[in-house]
Amino acid sequence: MTEQTWHLAQINIGCLQHPVDDPRVAEFMDNLDPINALAERSPGFVWRLKDESGNATGIRAFEDETILPNLTVWDSIESLKNYVFRTDHASFLRRRGEWFKKMDDLPVLTMWWIPAGHEPTLAEAKERIDSLAEHGPTAEAFTFHPLFDPPTGRSAS
Repeated sequence: MTEQTWHLAQINIGCLQHPVDDPRVAEFMDNLDPINALAERSPGFVWRLKDESGNATGIRAFEDETILPNLTVWDSIESLKNYVFRTDHASFLRRRGEWFKKMDDLPVLTMWWIPAGHEPTLAEAKERIDSLAEHGPTAEAFTFHPLFDPPTGRSAS
């Protein structure tokens, strides 16, 4: 029997403080393409959700239509961590509060393991967000603390 290969799906969501065409979020919007391109060049990147524009800012999947989704797949937690915290992406992450509202009702980041080759849907991602919001971190949906191994659910931290 061949061992299943697993990839890490992640969705991060944000609610912009202003409309996407507002000058107060222009710096964020103007840097989406370069930051997305950086992700796609990063070691361990597998896939990301995007529309015809090349990003996901036009995709609406939540009751609150101001919530922007960013859904990606990585070959490992370490690959995602390297991109998020050790590239130019980190400077935008630190400044998140300049452009996005604080979200108390939904987790900003949700991760889960998927079989390699599977492209997660926004409906699947929303189920994982809801699971994390309702039950806290489990093997079904988690954040960077604690981490869970694929697919057994044992905590890795």
